[in-house]
Amino acid sequence: MKKYISEFVGTFALIFCGTGAMTINEVTNGSIGHVGIAITWGLIVMAMIYAFGEISGAHFNPAVTISFAYAKKFPWAEVPKYIFFQILGAVFASFLLWFLFPESEFYGATLHSTDAIRAFVLELILTFFLMVTIINVSTGSKEVGVMAGIAIGGVVLLEAMFAGPITKASMNPARSLAPAIVSGKFTDLWLYMIAPVLGALLAVVTCKLVKDDNCCDEGC
Repeated sequence: MKKYISEFVGTFALIFCGTGAMTINEVTNGSIGHVGIAITWGLIVMAMIYAFGEISGAHFNPAVTISFAYAKKFPWAEVPKYIFFQILGAVFASFLLWFLFPESEFYGATLHSTDAIRAFVLELILTFFLMVTIINVSTGSKEVGVMAGIAIGGVVLLEAMFAGPITKASMNPARSLAPAIVSGKFTDLWLYMIAPVLGALLAVVTCKLVKDDNCCDEGC
């Protein structure tokens, strides 16, 4: 249960702080700002990786869990359990934000500012970059090491910085699902469920092409 609790707490922290920054920015008429939101996302990802990387691998993202399993770095039998606790943590965080900030309308919901196809492609590419980084700095299915948190948190910050205004830079099905449930904003939610998974799987395929044959089977 330690692994599952770690995934719950880590994902809860990500959603509470990341979408919390977006929610507070909304209800205070922009006091945090876009840059502040991006920095918040990057820092909380980095902190949670250092906090739980050695315990659960600090996935906090169904797309990452599925891709580690596809890369044979993580048992498929554990995938449903990880995803359940990730979604549970995300939903709990969103409901807590709903309790704290009832005046909010969006709670960090991933509503894109372009058409659905372009948003789908952008989310796929963003998650591809994220997973390429993760799979190359991780040890097996665990995001551990001195540089793992900095590298992965830095990529999240970077992508939230430039892509946030377009798609909210979700890269995480649990991150999109939870605010949608609380806010009732389900517009094109399907693309935030599918694109991150496809992007992460594509990153694993790329790893297999450019690394040694056993790279993605035993750890890069």
